[in-house]
Amino acid sequence: MTNDINTEIQKAYEVIQNGGIILYPTDTVWGIGCDATNAEAVAKIYALKKREESKSMIVLMNGEKMMYNVFKDIPDVAWEIIDLSEKPTTLILDNPKNVAPNIIAEDKTLGIRIVKEPFCFKLMERMKKPLVSTSANISGMFAPKSFKEIDPEIIKGVDYVVNLHQDKICKNPSTIIKLSLDNQVKIIRK
Repeated sequence: MTNDINTEIQKAYEVIQNGGIILYPTDTVWGIGCDATNAEAVAKIYALKKREESKSMIVLMNGEKMMYNVFKDIPDVAWEIIDLSEKPTTLILDNPKNVAPNIIAEDKTLGIRIVKEPFCFKLMERMKKPLVSTSANISGMFAPKSFKEIDPEIIKGVDYVVNLHQDKICKNPSTIIKLSLDNQVKIIRK
């Protein structure tokens, strides 16, 4: 299994380095992803999902260092939520930097999630950049709970399909909490 994950990380990394998009398992649902700093790759995902660019996507990160590279100011409560959350939790934070402009929402926020899932974590360790993560579906359609439920159009539209956990039934999408710098907390999705 270790060889498999390392081989898949290498293949996904090469595709991402060349501006490609991947279909991959996350700690929640199957996701479509790319280098979160590459605006052209981000645009490919919007096109594949038939999604308006005004609907931002989330970005996965593998720890504190990556978060501070994207956000100058992180509310203290963000760290408490990350430490105490028992399930994957996406935080929407203000004023991101060092990411593709087309991934930032109109209100100058960005949704991020710290992942522990080994494939995602190690891929970002290799990339040294955050990874876009959006559900593997056409915009407006249901998010697939397993690889078998992914629309063939999505599978054909990515540059690489990660060959790991394709038999896994996914959990629910993450909880989403919006934290603003003025200390307002809003639960978007439980």
